[in-house]
Amino acid sequence: MTKNVDVNVRPEPDDVLVAIADYVDQYKVSSEEAMQTARYCLMDTLGCGLLALRYPECTKHLGPFVEGTTVPNGARVPGTQLRLDPIKAAWDIGCIIRWLDYNDTWLAAEWGHPSDNLGAILAVTDYLSQVKQARGQVPFTIKDVLEAMIKAHEIQGVLALENSFNRVGLDHVVLVKVASTAVATKLKGASKDQIIDALSHAWVDGQSLRTYRHAPNAGSRKSWAAGDATSRGVRLADIVMRGEMGYPGVLSAPKWGFYDVLFKGNTFKLAQPFKSYVMENVLFKISYPAEFHAQTAVEAAMALHPQVKDRIHDIEKVVITTHESAIRIISKSGPLNNPADRDHCLQYMAAVPLLYGSLTADHYEDSFHQAHPEIDQLREKMEIVEEPRFSQEYLEADKRSIANAMQVFFRDGSKTEQVTVEYPVGHRRRREEGIPLLLEKFKQNLQTRYPAQRVEQIYQLCQNHQQLLETPVNEFMDLLVI
Repeated sequence: MTKNVDVNVRPEPDDVLVAIADYVDQYKVSSEEAMQTARYCLMDTLGCGLLALRYPECTKHLGPFVEGTTVPNGARVPGTQLRLDPIKAAWDIGCIIRWLDYNDTWLAAEWGHPSDNLGAILAVTDYLSQVKQARGQVPFTIKDVLEAMIKAHEIQGVLALENSFNRVGLDHVVLVKVASTAVATKLKGASKDQIIDALSHAWVDGQSLRTYRHAPNAGSRKSWAAGDATSRGVRLADIVMRGEMGYPGVLSAPKWGFYDVLFKGNTFKLAQPFKSYVMENVLFKISYPAEFHAQTAVEAAMALHPQVKDRIHDIEKVVITTHESAIRIISKSGPLNNPADRDHCLQYMAAVPLLYGSLTADHYEDSFHQAHPEIDQLREKMEIVEEPRFSQEYLEADKRSIANAMQVFFRDGSKTEQVTVEYPVGHRRRREEGIPLLLEKFKQNLQTRYPAQRVEQIYQLCQNHQQLLETPVNEFMDLLVI
């Protein structure tokens, strides 16, 4: 063979691209549990977005790129009067969904928030439903939305099971972009080959670094990164639907492919076939807007608050026993510089409920933090200890616990009992307990944006599973316009 030349034989598409495309193109969702959970997920995710509209740091990002732009049949952003092109609408919907760190979570070798993909799904289906209706065609229904959510959850979640992007410094929103690209391309009417092409572009892009999630650089980009990713999925779908070619060896190409350039030469492992496992097992953040590895620590702190609230100044130390992922992601000391820094600090998220008996998004704001120096004083008394069993059961498929334990020690030698919470209220093992709380959270979030009559109309529609499934997407989105 001649040296110093490349062998220019175009490969077959990488197996992972084909597996995802086959799933999106062919799989029929048959799990009633997945569909019911997706309905709850739709409600919860929309509610998180509506609540975020209270915060100017979030709303400053919303709206068209060019002021005054009008888009015929523009996709709506819930809780606003915006009508945008689907790419920017996906950005805005994804941004408000993720802003308060309050939507669903998936924890495995990689982490993430699969409902971030709703930005792409709603933007595309709302826009196309209006176009279809204008042409006398049948619009998408909420059943189509829920099925797309199940598939986006599954793609993101199964890829996360045994493939750790954080360990090579990449952010989990790469999986949002990949999942959104797949489902958005399918919703646009693509063939399997076009889905493969679009997916190849998602991997070609290069990916976000995690630096905006970690000390010492944690900042508000983590609150809009998923909106950016889900929007990029819509853009890539659009590019391919215009006839743009793909790159079949994007993952495996020696030297130039994703595996060699960005994944330290490792290949992806698909732990199981794509079905509906992720939606069925997804974790809801029901009670607290806190990074999920801290949810059970917050529950433990809430349980201990009555015992310590009158003895705060007598505390000698607080010992938090946790799992390895929590230590790696959210355990930090030193100054906390912004709300995004605080809602990714295990010690801060534990200190606030210990002191005050609650934790809301307002507790992360600069004004609250600056007015309460006792939070940082308590943080300095915290010790973080890994419990190997917690770390192990976090990864076990039949458990997926997110355990934390907390114990408070006082200067006089007395101490509280150790409170251990292994599964947060949003876990599948606590669904029966969690769903009524999720519904109440949804109604409260609706009330931050809509008058009472509209709140009741939206809430009752979402409670009627069959009626909701049959509702055209554009009519559903009509209800969400202010």
